[in-house]
Amino acid sequence: MIGLVILAVMLLGGGFKWAKARRGAGKREESGHGGAAARAAVERGFVPADRLDTEHRAPVTADERAAVAAAGTGDWQACAAWLEAAGKDWDERIRRVQVLSELAAVEDQWLLAWRSAKPQDPTAAVVHADTAVQVAWNVRGSLSASQTTQEQFRIFHRLIAQAQEAAHEAQRLADPADPVPYMVEQPIAMALGYSHERYRELWTQITERDPKVLAAHTGALQYWCRKWRGSHEEAREFARASAAAGGPGDLLTLLPLYAHLEQEMATGDADPDVYYKQPEVVAAADAALADLAAARPDDPRAGRLRHVLAWVLYWQDRYEEALEQFRIVDGYIGAAPWTYVADRKARYLRVRDYCVSRVPEKA
Repeated sequence: MIGLVILAVMLLGGGFKWAKARRGAGKREESGHGGAAARAAVERGFVPADRLDTEHRAPVTADERAAVAAAGTGDWQACAAWLEAAGKDWDERIRRVQVLSELAAVEDQWLLAWRSAKPQDPTAAVVHADTAVQVAWNVRGSLSASQTTQEQFRIFHRLIAQAQEAAHEAQRLADPADPVPYMVEQPIAMALGYSHERYRELWTQITERDPKVLAAHTGALQYWCRKWRGSHEEAREFARASAAAGGPGDLLTLLPLYAHLEQEMATGDADPDVYYKQPEVVAAADAALADLAAARPDDPRAGRLRHVLAWVLYWQDRYEEALEQFRIVDGYIGAAPWTYVADRKARYLRVRDYCVSRVPEKA
């Protein structure tokens, strides 16, 4: 079985560049907010610029570091055990699949060995499928269509079609209750331009297995955004329905905030200082704060909501509430909205340090 990585290199004639795709780059470059504000933030206990982790949205656990190291030594059994330890926490399972598939998209010998040893293993199959997605997107790159060559598009569509086949195989092998192999198909649906009817069929396959997987909802929101296969209106409608379907602590209130973020970023002439103060967005922020208050204190998904909420509260001039979110997530900024611009660190520091400057230090 030829490796996905080797196949991509062969198809591109050796010109493949190992660059992680940064989909959804922002509309503007921003400089960091330095000087006195930066010093004041550090003096008040916030993480200095040179210690910010720009790749992760939360601290990496010891067991994850061990799994990553195991992949590097070819120990696929350790990788499999770490992934299986997620159990039926589908948000965590898809996250672990993606961690492993990002590794395999660069070096896949350990995955090939896993598949060879256990060809009917549903866990190996879903990692293989998501790796195929990663490899295809790496070939496509993160630039706009006008800056992407026809050769890249040709190879991308060939590879994404292979990823679709791999996803369908993973679905056939999976536990009938597992939505993750269907979630792996979500970016494939965007790339291949599934019709709304076909996407709704895929969405039904996911929600019949579990209707409240946050990662599935955020993936679907991308499909319904104007930049992919929908519109601003359809994205907002989907987001409102997702939030309404969630109970306290389910964190599905992220969806309306995410939809507003996507629309603001896609609208070149939108003034965020006005946009985020619309009553609908203020109400969405209030709902998200209540949702977080009801969530488990150790819910690892909460960081996604806190990062977006900090951004929205900043633009609503709710600096103290924004700062509460920054205190919890500070140090790890590999999350939207910071990842939507090329210099995520500068954007994060500008917003965080400004909030610090506007909130008096308590005695």
